[in-house]
Order: sequence, then C-alpha cells, then structure tokens
Amino acid sequence: MSKLSLLDKIKIKLFRTVDKLATQYAYNQFVRFFYLRTANSFKKVKERRTLTKQQQQEVLNYYRKLTGKTVPLIDHEYFYSRTGQSSKEYMPIGLYEADIIGKANRLDCYNSYSDKNLDEVLLPNVRHPHSILKNVNGYFYFEGNPVSKEEALRLCQNIGEVVFKPSLATKGEGVIKINVRNGISDKDGLSMEDLFNQYQKDFLIQETVHQHETMAALNPTSVNTIRILTYRSGMDVLLVYAVVRIGREGQVIDNQSAGGMSTQIDADGRLCKYAFGVAGDDMIERTDSGIVLEGYEIPSYKEAIEIVKKLHYNLPLFDLVGWDIAICEDGEPILIEWNGEPGPSQTACRTGFGSLTERIITEVWDRPNTRTYKV
Repeated sequence: MSKLSLLDKIKIKLFRTVDKLATQYAYNQFVRFFYLRTANSFKKVKERRTLTKQQQQEVLNYYRKLTGKTVPLIDHEYFYSRTGQSSKEYMPIGLYEADIIGKANRLDCYNSYSDKNLDEVLLPNVRHPHSILKNVNGYFYFEGNPVSKEEALRLCQNIGEVVFKPSLATKGEGVIKINVRNGISDKDGLSMEDLFNQYQKDFLIQETVHQHETMAALNPTSVNTIRILTYRSGMDVLLVYAVVRIGREGQVIDNQSAGGMSTQIDADGRLCKYAFGVAGDDMIERTDSGIVLEGYEIPSYKEAIEIVKKLHYNLPLFDLVGWDIAICEDGEPILIEWNGEPGPSQTACRTGFGSLTERIITEVWDRPNTRTYKV
C-alpha cells in the first residue's frame, strides 16, 4: 500500500476541517431557528415576565452543570410568562431539538420505524384503529391483501365515514375525516381518485375511532387523546408526564400545535385546573363544550400508562417516546400513534421533564448525536 503524499494529507485535513465547520454552521442555524421561533411566539404572550438575576443564574448554572453549554434564557421566560410558574427545569427548545432528542433516540433510524402503516407489526398486543387501506411506498393493500390502484379505488367507493391520513407525517398534518359514497367524499366533493392523487403515496385509510363518552364530552368533533411521554433507562420504563389533548369547537385534530389545547393529568387520572393552547391562549379553565377541567377524571388512565410502558420495550432504539392513546367507547385504550421525535409539553406540565430532567440529560448527554445537520 502506497503512502499518502504530504499534499494528500493536507487535502484530507483541509476537507475534515471544512466539513467540521460546515456541520457546526448547520448546527448553529438549527438552534437559531428554534430560538427565533420562541421569540416570535413570545410576542403573542399576553403577560411577558422576565427572570430575576437570581433566577437567571440558577438556570445558567443548572444547564452548564448538565451540558457544559450556556443556554439562552428566552425559553424559560417564555414558559414562565405563559404559565406564571418559573422553573429551572424548563427545557430550552434549541437544546432539546439539536442535542437531547438526537442523543436519546436513534433518529438516523427513525424513518424506517415511523411509518404508521407498520405500527401493527412493530407494536402488537395493543388495540389499533382498524386500517381498511394502506399505501406503502406506492403499493396498495386492502384489508392486508396487495391490490392494484384500480382495485383499491373500486373497493373504496362506498367505505363510509373514515379517517384519511399520511403515514409519515406528524402533529396531525394532513389528517382528514371524510364520508365516502359512490366514490365521492364530502370534502369539497373530491373523488377517491382525487384524494389518492393528492396524497400520492404513503397514506392509510382507517375506520373512525368512537371514543368514550367522557372523552367525547371534552370536544365531540375530535378524538381527544392522552399524550404520554415515557423514558427508558436500562430495564426501567419511566413515566415522564401525561397530558390530555383536546380539540377546539368544530376541529378534527386535538394537537396543541394545530390549534387544540392541552392540560396535565395528575397521578390519579384527573385533569389540572388550566389548559394551554397556542401562544397567547393560556389559562383555559373550560373546554369549548363547557367542561370544567379541574378534577375531570380520565377513564382507563392507569391502564393506558401500563400499556405504553410495556410497548416501549418494543422500541429499543428510542429511549424517549411520545404515545397518543384514545379511550374507546368500551373503555379500552387504543393506540393512535407513537412518536420517536416528541416535542415536550412544557406549558401543560409547567416544567421540562420534571424530576427526571437531570437524570435524563445526564444519562444521554455523552452519547453520539444522531441528529444530522446539513448546510
């Protein structure tokens, strides 16, 4: 094997230096994006609060100890302003998105696992919404059997009330509830062929979930789900927090990011006093349907927690997992979806990961970051 020339060694060193600088630049831009997003949301908050010098120092010392980084204070002031509660444990969003989630979870593998069409294979032994039709990478499957596009269209001419959703999207993006008769949906008169062409590939059609009357009372037009965040630490799966997500009047989606609201669930399965919506929509005490939140009991809450803790063992590449659980008419929990890149519900919980914040950061911090950065 011939030795590298001095010029080749210089080229390799230069390439590595440029690559390192480009990666750092992309990382900085990624963090800056979340800083600006928080700053923009901060403008919409009704009452803006600032941290005292003592509070500022407490936050800075806390995160320097855990990460060696100096974090921006805007996230803490933003959540403090929204909730009225100051906490050093609020998670700076840029730090979470750029570092923590990529260290806790194998994001380089996430695309291979996140297809909702595969949930029943990946996560058996739990109730799932019944999938009538699946499109996986352009291939159609009707009731589990491979079919052509033409056959799929024929079989879906009169499927009635269903949920049409992209299989690779998150946060409720692209999810619609439709009723199909004679090949025509009640969504702007679009035909099934129109919808197939619109979604192109990687989607699924599911039967609608009929939720428990207690959950439906919160908002009857949306399936109101329990978002549970669990953390796996060795052989232990720990509950980080649980919130209930509630749609607004007339909405189909319950996600807070899509305009819904959320509030924390206590250890007894009862709701806290306040819910939070989009920035500026804070301290909500009643749902749009008139339900008083404080003390409202969520059915089958403990069963839902136990189910997702067991399911988490099926996902060894992901130590932080968000679970969306609905409660069916018969009181049985049903898995709507899981998320290997969950956003923390910091307003509803009024802290980052609560008492587990330090433990989680400490355990994941020295791991490789599987978040990739491109210029």
